[in-house]
Amino acid sequence: MNPISSIYNWQRITPDDGNYFFGYYDRNPWNADQSLHLVLKIDQCERLPLPGEKAEIGAVTPNGNWTKFTETRAWCHQQGCMELFHPQKPDCILYNDYDVNTRRLEARIFQIGKGEIGRYSRSIYTLAPNGQFGVSLDIGRIPRRGYSYADVPVGNDLHPADLDHDGLFLIDLKTGKEKLLVSYRTMLEQHSYRYCTEGRYIWLNHAIVNCDSTRVLWLLRQAADQHRVHNWQTFMYTCGIDGKDPVCVLPDVYWSHWMITHQIWGRTPHEILVDANWDGTGYHAVVFDESEHPFRAVKLADSHGRGAHMIFSPDGTKLLADSYSGTEGIQTLAMIDVKTGKMEILGRFNHRPEKVDDDDTRCDLHPRWSPDGHYITVDSIHDNKFRGVYLLEI
Repeated sequence: MNPISSIYNWQRITPDDGNYFFGYYDRNPWNADQSLHLVLKIDQCERLPLPGEKAEIGAVTPNGNWTKFTETRAWCHQQGCMELFHPQKPDCILYNDYDVNTRRLEARIFQIGKGEIGRYSRSIYTLAPNGQFGVSLDIGRIPRRGYSYADVPVGNDLHPADLDHDGLFLIDLKTGKEKLLVSYRTMLEQHSYRYCTEGRYIWLNHAIVNCDSTRVLWLLRQAADQHRVHNWQTFMYTCGIDGKDPVCVLPDVYWSHWMITHQIWGRTPHEILVDANWDGTGYHAVVFDESEHPFRAVKLADSHGRGAHMIFSPDGTKLLADSYSGTEGIQTLAMIDVKTGKMEILGRFNHRPEKVDDDDTRCDLHPRWSPDGHYITVDSIHDNKFRGVYLLEI
């Protein structure tokens, strides 16, 4: 195995008999008592999933015991199937799947040791920290296939058929009742330069709920060709969970030429964290208050690389930041002291130089804290054998 760090003791917690991973950095893979960490097991990491190709959903213990729960055919290499523990049902998980009868995506509830016990009418993209609701968007419209599902191919319509009744939805996790939070029509009305959406394919992505479950952040993106996506434009929106006062916080001018690559809510209800290269000197950890217009950005720390997935520790004192691999294929994980800006390298992971065509199947670290802040987990392929989940105890 290639060494990760000469200082920190990283441990692989998934078996070495195949490819295992969790997915994105903006969600919690642990159950309430941190005895189980959700993972997917897949057969291959070299190509996009095919229609009908399944992934196994299960969990591992911190000492590496794997248990399979169920399967799904709605998964991707970057974000899995959005698998999460159900906040209102401690012994249940939520995950997305494809219904072959209705030909629709939906979220399912699986009770550990029993089986499927319920479904929601839409797929769920993310959950609120208070556990009361989930956020849904049309994953089938996402043209970047590393972030969507094989059974729902991208269509030819540039805009959704019904702009007034499609968009971002909230799902009550207790009742299953859904409501339209913000319509595409409203988003376009708040668009910073709406004229540029004409003749462009538009979609939603990366919805996140803030720390006190009062506001939602999401991205509206647009591209000239949904079947060959490159040079897309990004517009960040926020609104309250009542759907009032939706606003385009960051239009594409703040994103163009990769001046931002990732975003997440911060430590307070209105704070947003981005990795921004707004001064042209490199990517930095930057926060701003989305309720201020115009906003005033504050730099927390310098960057250690390009394209960091960043997330605050549960107590808000530390910040995890990974990096995209460079020409040598090394992805670096750093922990930053928020008060001082001091950076400590937790590991360097050899993910091999990426091929030109493997952007959708690449393996990013996607660092994640445990709820108590004592564990960090990442997805890695540094052993040149299998994708796996690695754990560091802090």
